[in-house]
Amino acid sequence: MAITDAVIPVAGLGTRLLPATRSQPKEMLPLVDRPVVQYVVEELVRAGISRVVFVTGRRKRAIEDHFDADPELDTGPLIDPRTGLQILYTRQPQPAGLGDAVRYAESFALANGIVVALGDAIIQTPTAAPKGIVARLIDEYERSDADAVLAVAEVAPQLVSRYGIALTAGSSGGGAFDVDAVVEKPDPAAVPSRLAIMGRYVLGPAVFTTLRETPPGADGEVGLSDALQLLIEGGGRVRAVPLGDGERRHDIGSVESYCATFIEYALTDPQLGPAMRARAAELLR
Repeated sequence: MAITDAVIPVAGLGTRLLPATRSQPKEMLPLVDRPVVQYVVEELVRAGISRVVFVTGRRKRAIEDHFDADPELDTGPLIDPRTGLQILYTRQPQPAGLGDAVRYAESFALANGIVVALGDAIIQTPTAAPKGIVARLIDEYERSDADAVLAVAEVAPQLVSRYGIALTAGSSGGGAFDVDAVVEKPDPAAVPSRLAIMGRYVLGPAVFTTLRETPPGADGEVGLSDALQLLIEGGGRVRAVPLGDGERRHDIGSVESYCATFIEYALTDPQLGPAMRARAAELLR
């Protein structure tokens, strides 16, 4: 039975984007004509997801309002009703880590597993690609009988300390592979891998069992990477699927990365792109 449920954790405070995030969620920052989180939802719908659970927190009400119909503006739902998409919301009382946020969707994962998509990360997939990364993660989860499947990509050595890193004894060779260990934001000199987790997961029931047993770290937060590592140590199986040719993660977690993403999307937009490129050339002169 195919996975049709996904959870999008959006309860983070967005402190690295202050003061822009004082009054709006970072996931609602615009990229050209739509907010970041709408790109994430549209990606999930293309992968066959029909039910999305947002894990929200304080000052996140704008996300709920955004996906509602707006009679005053004479607009219907943003997502085509023919997709059958159902959007649900639950609240994380206080930010306590990604692992804690994901636990709020446990009941949706018990029967068949669930997709996890970070709300501040966009995966850009070439239009001609037959399947995006989420669909491939679901395929691998169902094919391999793994407990979890992660999307990964190689990053530059100086970026290793910003990500959860997957370690493996073998070579990916462009296909899926077993993960031997998961380390959260390690010192680049301390790990031999540069395979970073790209903010897309499929998690089975065993992960949620392990999350219940995962203690908070030194920062008081429950880490999803910590739970995955405990799962592996307990004999669980974790697989990784690399991003494909032309697939890229755009992280909206800092001012610099947000600005870089906005510029790229504006310059490559089918309608606005030509005018934006001409304007950029003019400014660079």
